[in-house]
Amino acid sequence: MNFCTTHVTAFTNKFSAHCSTLFSTLIVAGLLLFATGCQSPMVPASQDSIDRAAETITAEAILNHVEILASDSLEGRAPATPGEEMTVDYIITQLKAKGVEPGMPDGSYIQEFPLLGQRVDGSKASMQIKNGGRVAGDLEYSAEFMAWPSNEEERVTLEDAELVYVGYGIQAPEYDWDDYKGVDVSGKVLVFKNSDPAYDDELFEGDARLYYGRWSYKFEKAAEMGALGALIIHTTPTAGYPWLVVSNSWGRERFTLKGSVDPTTAPAFNGWLTQRSSIALFEEAGYTLKEVLDAADSPDFAPMPLNGITLDVDLTSSYSNMSSTNVVGKIGGNDRALKDEYVIFSSHHDHLGITYPVEGDSINNGAIDNASGVAAMLELAGAMTEIEEGLRRTTLFMFVGAEEMGLLGSLYWSRNPSVHPGKVSANFNMDSMQPYGETSDFVLIGYGRNSLTEAFQKHAEAAGRTIIPDQAPEQGLFYRSDHFSYARVGIPAIFPNAGSDYLNKPEGFAEETARVTASNYHAVSDEINEYWDTSGAAADAQLIFRTAIDVINRDEMMEWVDGDEFKAVREAMLEDAK
Repeated sequence: MNFCTTHVTAFTNKFSAHCSTLFSTLIVAGLLLFATGCQSPMVPASQDSIDRAAETITAEAILNHVEILASDSLEGRAPATPGEEMTVDYIITQLKAKGVEPGMPDGSYIQEFPLLGQRVDGSKASMQIKNGGRVAGDLEYSAEFMAWPSNEEERVTLEDAELVYVGYGIQAPEYDWDDYKGVDVSGKVLVFKNSDPAYDDELFEGDARLYYGRWSYKFEKAAEMGALGALIIHTTPTAGYPWLVVSNSWGRERFTLKGSVDPTTAPAFNGWLTQRSSIALFEEAGYTLKEVLDAADSPDFAPMPLNGITLDVDLTSSYSNMSSTNVVGKIGGNDRALKDEYVIFSSHHDHLGITYPVEGDSINNGAIDNASGVAAMLELAGAMTEIEEGLRRTTLFMFVGAEEMGLLGSLYWSRNPSVHPGKVSANFNMDSMQPYGETSDFVLIGYGRNSLTEAFQKHAEAAGRTIIPDQAPEQGLFYRSDHFSYARVGIPAIFPNAGSDYLNKPEGFAEETARVTASNYHAVSDEINEYWDTSGAAADAQLIFRTAIDVINRDEMMEWVDGDEFKAVREAMLEDAK
């Protein structure tokens, strides 16, 4: 009992002795309510306690988690496999041991979501370019084109489908850009240039790839415009990766959220064309590939029908129903005014599972991507329980599934949120931590887009480190990990990323490890190796932890900067949450 309650109780006891029973009861009740109201407010965690908690995040603990999560026994952690079940069990066991409560409204740690698997029969897939009815090109599946039914049909057959080149296929009123110019392209197969305009720093942020430049935007826009199909022209410069990535990614079983497609309005198919196939296509129409790609870099571009050129398509697919799992833990906030607001941490627990053997190894262990992120987030959650009573807002830890299939776990949460997005202050996404040692720099994917940048700068400066923006903005990394799913529903999101200015490493170390990382990305060789030094992951996780505590305990929520593409939806969500 605090000072206020003690003195009010003494007063009410004296007063009650001189009043009628009914009157005294009313007075006592009122004064006890007053006593409750004047209890001391919660005290946010002190700097000393934050420092002690941060120090519990260690390199050894992170490495121990990675050794388990990236072991062969978990079979690459693919969704809907025994490896995923073991991964989910491990995460839940660790959360319970650290004192992190279940985070779903039903009192569980589990948010299950349905998946629809699709596999195209490559031996039966065909695509023919025709000119005036004459077969001008018979394209080979995987080597010259990739395509799949996008309407969830088992068989798609098209004959003499008309083609329209739509440039980038972008409609962006904020840039006064419309590649469609009011032309009705419904019922046509749309051919897109990949990426977005990069010739002017005042348009689409110059070299930085926005969502307008992502393949997913192209396919979504084709559906919106009532297209019969969509094909994206692949070149390595416009994609940022070679054709092999396309054929490997889209050639295996692909997944969507079950029920997310309306077969009656979806295009019949989506796909990609190689550069060589695209050259052949446009030459039949009387153009060079270079001139049509160059034409797209103008706000005056208008759709170009490929008159006389048609497409025959035949695709056969099989389907499977399955499910994957998001794991959600919670640490409750203690401020009466802010405990119903949230800060979300996200980290995907899945990887690619078992694929074709490479030198006898077929397990994609995913040590960096993303056993390292799961490991760091588990330790961060444990550190946060050390100062649980000093947290004002509630914290949610979301270990999401099926990220490698298209951010599907986080996308499902964004469409079926366990808390209102307008009540969420921020999202910190932890995907692929620094495995090679400490650095003086620290990269933020999403630098300058919301107030999280300022929060990170403050704590990085205190640690003697420098925050820098994305060093490869042309790759569009902001749209390629789970933070994007949260941003899409307005939540200010950030993707902390590894620096490259290493401390106490030999000359040329940064270049060598960059080469190793690139060669191991989405490969069976993504395993713990001789370069690993998880002191970097620990230092980065501690910086994220300190910044997050600041954000959790601030009076105000985080916000997008004026003009950002997500600011309008944020404002709508804030209003809807009132």
